[in-house]
Amino acid sequence: MQRNKYISALCVIGYLSVVISFPQVFSPAIKKLGIFVPAIYGSIMALQFMAFVGVWYFKQWGVLLLLASFITKIIFCLLTNQLAFGFYFTISFFVLSCFLLLKKFKLMDRNL
Repeated sequence: MQRNKYISALCVIGYLSVVISFPQVFSPAIKKLGIFVPAIYGSIMALQFMAFVGVWYFKQWGVLLLLASFITKIIFCLLTNQLAFGFYFTISFFVLSCFLLLKKFKLMDRNL
């Protein structure tokens, strides 16, 4: 099965959002929240990147990992009270990606 243009665009936007938001791991705002908070946020960013790789290769595990990482990121932002533009972009991107990916979920490959 070939990936459609919408899923390709979703992956490219996802890669760009991960690359843009990864330097926040080292920001003073994240560091002052706690000693392990940058590590947790970096892990969430790494999970999102791996999920977009799985979606790019049209794998079901990529979609499931993407859903888990976005839910984790939303919970992280709510708990750390980081409700800026990035939070609302994450929610809107999450809803859009869920809609597009769950429509094609059964067509995706189940194997690794």
